[in-house]
Amino acid sequence: MRVGLDVGGTKTDAVAIDDAGTVVSRVRIATGWGPDAVVATVFEAVRALRGQIDAAWPEFRSVGIGIPGQVVPGTTRVTHAVNLGVDELDLAAAVSPTLGVPVHVENDVKAASLGGYALHGATGRMGYLNLGTGIAAGIVEDGVLMRGRHGTAGEVGHISVDPNGPLCRCGQRGCIEALAGGRSIAERWGRVSALPVLDVFDAADAGDPLATELRNDLAAGAAAAVRVLVLTVDVDTVVLGGGVTNLGTRLLNDIAADLDASATASPFMRSLSLSARVSLLPAGSPAAALGAALLGDARNTEGVLAHG
Repeated sequence: MRVGLDVGGTKTDAVAIDDAGTVVSRVRIATGWGPDAVVATVFEAVRALRGQIDAAWPEFRSVGIGIPGQVVPGTTRVTHAVNLGVDELDLAAAVSPTLGVPVHVENDVKAASLGGYALHGATGRMGYLNLGTGIAAGIVEDGVLMRGRHGTAGEVGHISVDPNGPLCRCGQRGCIEALAGGRSIAERWGRVSALPVLDVFDAADAGDPLATELRNDLAAGAAAAVRVLVLTVDVDTVVLGGGVTNLGTRLLNDIAADLDASATASPFMRSLSLSARVSLLPAGSPAAALGAALLGDARNTEGVLAHG
């Protein structure tokens, strides 16, 4: 069996998969804050999976970890994982000697791209667009993650698509993330809420002008990301994941409508049938954890595998 962990800012989702890639066990635990606590979280998650399936250590042949932040290409060193209180941490060096198996580390969205590819049953080239607190994407072709020369393939969130749009945290205006990122929407909404994007959609349905503007911006930003993925790397499909996609068809229909509206004046854009190429992952799918487990696949080991 292979283990995959999605180490998030508050919770860690962990799965064990068999040789066929089927999830046989899944647990969720709280994520600790800071490097030592993150390492402890990894150990706790693996122990919890082991307890669920009563497996001896040799039955876990690898552990993959998806984590927010930058993973230095060709290493298992994570940097700038600010949501976890981690400035720099070599995860394989920290956990592999104790676990006794190879450890693979990847950015969480890139890991989710692999998982999304498997869950969607995709073939060919797929773009995974993560709509969450921020915006990022991953590209998978024939089951292999495309990282790019510097590991930045798919970082679409900071492409500016509206120079007069809202200010982004990166300093530009009108970035896709500033339009469609959950954090940006919550800040622009400015009302205390546990689920601000849902509140925006509900208020827009009730006719609130600010909510309507924010909802339209979300659709426009996400649609722009879809166009970027199709027009730059010619993906066959774009699969949407991340917390914002819990809105389901309400979100998908808005994005499809924006794509269709923007194609009305362009026969070329209409020929791409963009709205028909976009779909949602099922709610609650363990995409990042599954993708992290799949990092042990021989097709995905280049530049990822490291031993403690």
